[in-house]
Amino acid sequence: MNIVIFTNTYTPHVGGVARSVEAFVTEYRKLGHRVLVVAPEFANMPEHETDVVRIAAIQNFNASDFSVALPFHQRLSQILDEFKPDIIHSQHPFLLGMSALRTARYRQLPLVFTHHTLYEQYTHYVPGDSLTMQRFAIALATRYANLCDQVIAPSQSIADLLYDRGVISPVTVIPTGVYLEKFATGEGAKVRRQYGIPADAVVIGHLGRLAPEKNLEVLARAVADTICARPTAHFLVVGAGPSEQTIRDIFAAAGIADRLHMAGVLQQQSLADALHAMDIFAFASASETQGMVITEAMAAGLPVVAFDAPGVREVVESEKNGLLLSEKSASALSTALGQLLDQPDKLNALGKGALATAEDFAMSRSAARALICFRSVLDSMAVRPKAERDWEDVLAWIKAEWDILSSVAVAGTTAVGSGLFTDSKLAADKK
Repeated sequence: MNIVIFTNTYTPHVGGVARSVEAFVTEYRKLGHRVLVVAPEFANMPEHETDVVRIAAIQNFNASDFSVALPFHQRLSQILDEFKPDIIHSQHPFLLGMSALRTARYRQLPLVFTHHTLYEQYTHYVPGDSLTMQRFAIALATRYANLCDQVIAPSQSIADLLYDRGVISPVTVIPTGVYLEKFATGEGAKVRRQYGIPADAVVIGHLGRLAPEKNLEVLARAVADTICARPTAHFLVVGAGPSEQTIRDIFAAAGIADRLHMAGVLQQQSLADALHAMDIFAFASASETQGMVITEAMAAGLPVVAFDAPGVREVVESEKNGLLLSEKSASALSTALGQLLDQPDKLNALGKGALATAEDFAMSRSAARALICFRSVLDSMAVRPKAERDWEDVLAWIKAEWDILSSVAVAGTTAVGSGLFTDSKLAADKK
């Protein structure tokens, strides 16, 4: 199968979508499928890439670590002609997602869309952020999903949410898997020595992009409170982003800056080593569509304490592999962390449960399920001969452009004047 993936974020950018795309691409290629990735340029990207088309992009958009692809590439059409794709897989409903729609329609190919992100929780990256912008993001993603032949949701919570918002295209749940072998072992003692963490200390850990939508101020306050009450406790954070200073400020104000250790972005064995330096994993985000970093932590044997939220509740199960908290406050998180740290036997038992849970999220299983989904889409679509006359190609192009313009127009109207996505509904969706 020849698969073309359009994504607004890809390596070397560090984030859930980029890592998900990279993992699926790796697995598809292992199984003998050809994959062409269409992605923006990023700073420090690899010099030599196989079957990757980079689109010129605005770097560090609005002071973030994202790139925004410009809507053109001189040779893309020719490259696609040579690649001969069977299926188009879009990772976003905008920017290169619109290019994916155009490509699928013009070439009469099936379009699959993975709804990775709760886009309304990321509008602070866009100038003019407002509740209207949030409603627009929801409406646009919903309209886009309904222009696709198949939607993939990374968790059942998101699948249910999509149907509730009006998605009528078929939705299949396929989480991004975890490479169990990459996290099974690690030199935690080496990492502790590197940061001056005593061998007998208890270490609370966190992994992910350090960005406002991850609720890191609440997380930092909770962990700081927990550590203040336990002189041997430390906090190890893996990741980078605009919220790093917020975390540092909270620990400095609490007088425990020496027990905060910021490791920055880690990959491969260095990441596994850091996870094995931790005793417990803390997570406060309510903006996830799936628990990728949670499953990675569990693959390293870490019990997880997290808020009950979409994408998290499918992975964390209280008293089995961690604690899932209905109360989303710093005090509730601090209390739960403290309770587990004070019960070493229970902490150990939940760690074993975490390892068992991780087995269910093996990357090979997720890739196999995605390929079955692709094949099903291809088989279910009527065989449609490629248009042989130029005017038929033009009609297909015009229809794609009309659908794009219509989606944006209707999303805008919905955001401004409709009660479909009210402020109270937005608040309810976050629960």
